[in-house]
Amino acid sequence: MIPRTDDRRFKIAPSILSADLSRLAEQVREVEAAGADRIHVDVMDGRFVPNITFGPVLVKWLRPVTTLHLEGHLMIHAPDDFLDAFAEAGIDSLIVHVEGALHLNRTIQRIKALNLRAGVAINPATPAVMLEEVLPDLDLVLAMTVNPGFGGQSFITGTLKKIQTIRQMIDRENPACELEVDGGVDAETAPKLIEAGARVFVAGSSVYGAPDGPTAGMQRLARAMGL
Repeated sequence: MIPRTDDRRFKIAPSILSADLSRLAEQVREVEAAGADRIHVDVMDGRFVPNITFGPVLVKWLRPVTTLHLEGHLMIHAPDDFLDAFAEAGIDSLIVHVEGALHLNRTIQRIKALNLRAGVAINPATPAVMLEEVLPDLDLVLAMTVNPGFGGQSFITGTLKKIQTIRQMIDRENPACELEVDGGVDAETAPKLIEAGARVFVAGSSVYGAPDGPTAGMQRLARAMGL
């Protein structure tokens, strides 16, 4: 088991997108026991990304299963229409895309009004400057290191430079804001992401797709991160 503390420098957020949904409760409890810091819930609508996944009903079902922080990554158009439903279902934080929210500042303020942590995700081809106006209001920035929509994609090496830029922006404007990364995170890429400035790591295939099981996948990733 990886020791879990509130002040741990690097945090792991297993994504249930790669879990065996027929055994979801068991798989979530396994990564919790193995030392996961939070559970990442990928929400896709088939429009913003070419896939359809989870919604508030799954979050409501998942809430009694784990004591871990649940973060909802809303890869959807018009996220404002669903913020209240996710809050009522028991989510702890909501992450919306800079490319998908029409009035991003208003969306962030609504998330905060619901007493949730507010995050903004940014796609690989979107410049970091798009975060500049909202960064002071954020609890978390999620830098996508693959194009969103599917699990198991290969890490885009070119995103490392942008992560460095975002790290500098956060350190200057809002040091309390977390820098999270999502896509192709494994034992090989994690050290490079740490060097670039990431502190929270969404891991799907490298944990739930590990041939020797999620616990071993967690341990391998933790070793690579120096935990």
